[in-house]
Amino acid sequence: MTEQVLRRDRLLLVALIGFLFALAGLYTVFGVGMRMTALEMTAMRSMRDMPGMGAPGVWSLGYALLVFLMWWVMMVAMMLPSVAPTVLLYTALLRHSGKAAQVPAIAFAFLSGYLMTWAGFSVVAATTQWALEAAGIVSATMMTLIDTVPGGLVLIAAGVFQFTPLKAACLEHCRSPAKFLTERRRPGVTGAFRMGIEHGVYCLGCCWFLMALLFVGGIMNLYWIVGLAAFVALEKLTRWGDTLSKIAGVALAAWGAWLIIGSI
Repeated sequence: MTEQVLRRDRLLLVALIGFLFALAGLYTVFGVGMRMTALEMTAMRSMRDMPGMGAPGVWSLGYALLVFLMWWVMMVAMMLPSVAPTVLLYTALLRHSGKAAQVPAIAFAFLSGYLMTWAGFSVVAATTQWALEAAGIVSATMMTLIDTVPGGLVLIAAGVFQFTPLKAACLEHCRSPAKFLTERRRPGVTGAFRMGIEHGVYCLGCCWFLMALLFVGGIMNLYWIVGLAAFVALEKLTRWGDTLSKIAGVALAAWGAWLIIGSI
């Protein structure tokens, strides 16, 4: 009977994670409430120089909320695959600690901590998008940087960030979830929620600059969304993640420099 309960809890958690990922993916692809769907934006990715691209958009409270939701849901779709193993490992540790009856509630609280962290980042991202649109730096239509030089600078900065101590420290926490779960363990639902926020901050800290690249390729460009999500997962979950991180840093910096030189 106990084994059946444990298997059921695991299946419920996997189903919940899968449902959140599928829902976030569909929401992102169809751009619910936005001016265009992600499919349309991806198809128009080469039209950044069309007339009127620099005209600021009209931001109402409702539209601001939609942009926040777009960022939040997109973050869920991009980040959830890389943190799912940590959530599953945490539930396994809970089962072996004799708290099988509390697993669903505690695991959900732990996952909710990640969601809250990504929501906080999404507020900052949406505010940044509004400010850049108002300044005529980001296109209100395509949601991408209008000029080549700012895009090149973002690429260089993202490349340099890959070599910083902050990147290395955050990536280490993300790549060693067992150590984090053992050393930072807190009891109860509230403790699990705080753990989710704390580990979510580490995972966000190692890739937040990569998310800024969406302003280069297009915030709703599916090629960039899928590519960044795959890179984040490989960087965190594979044994060659450190090497991959450094290679990406060099490539991004070189790409940015090439764009700037080509625009002179």
